[in-house]
Amino acid sequence: MVALVNGRMRMAIGWIAVGGSVLIACLWAFWGGNEAFYEGWYSRSFWANVALTLVQYLSPMALFVVAAAASVKWRAVGVTFHLGLAVFALFFFRGGARLLLTVLPLIVLPLLLLAACYWFGRPEPKRLALRLVVALPLVTAAVCGAVPAWRVAQRVDDGNYGMRRIAGNGVELTWAPEGPGWPDSAVASWFEAAHACSYLEQDGKTLAAVPQNIWRLPTADESVRSMVRHGRNAGGVLDPNAPMKATYQTQPDKETPLWNPHSMIISWWTGTELNGDRALRVTYTGWVHELPKSTREGDFSYRCVHP
Repeated sequence: MVALVNGRMRMAIGWIAVGGSVLIACLWAFWGGNEAFYEGWYSRSFWANVALTLVQYLSPMALFVVAAAASVKWRAVGVTFHLGLAVFALFFFRGGARLLLTVLPLIVLPLLLLAACYWFGRPEPKRLALRLVVALPLVTAAVCGAVPAWRVAQRVDDGNYGMRRIAGNGVELTWAPEGPGWPDSAVASWFEAAHACSYLEQDGKTLAAVPQNIWRLPTADESVRSMVRHGRNAGGVLDPNAPMKATYQTQPDKETPLWNPHSMIISWWTGTELNGDRALRVTYTGWVHELPKSTREGDFSYRCVHP
């Protein structure tokens, strides 16, 4: 009887481990399937996009799947793999608030708990457990990535990244050409973006030695109203009583004439300041957020305008 109870308990613990692995891997698959086509998939090379998707966006899912499958089939190997991943995460993401707020609760602790469950547990039948830990995350990634992939495939790119006069929805502005007024891969704070616009010369391609005050950052309202989808204005409106609430008749996308579909940039600073320390940014999907003006991100830039 004791052996039977212990056997059932080990099986229950084993299936708790399998369920935890599937849940975590599916969450990473959901994130990767969406983010791969939101942040990524901007290269002109199909294979470069595929590589970025696999390495940067689907690798967390893959690691949890491999660790779970190894634990089911070769318990000691899988448990060791879980522990190794936890130690690697501690060293790779070490540092301050990020470690405490995200890495420890979302990566390290789950890996340690799963390692313990797999060590004491015995999920049976193993074949069913293996099928679940492999198939469900893959299906989740495919389903979640299908609609974003179709959206990216339909993007409009006329190849003109020069100065553009864009009118519609009550706004008419000239947008700077690619260059210092519209960096392709810059990481700039709000202060640097505003500074560059104020020093930009009339042609939009050169920074002067003294302020010209011809160009400026667009306001959040101007940015929202200028959003486009498939060559037509998206009908964006910013709620005057809620400066971060924008609604659209058509969901905008990263398309010309406003955005460069082949740039890694997904959001811009606006000239709308909330106070001395915070300002609004807008993404190519039309979302509006507030951030500290000192914020620097690799996919974050600006585009200057003038009336």
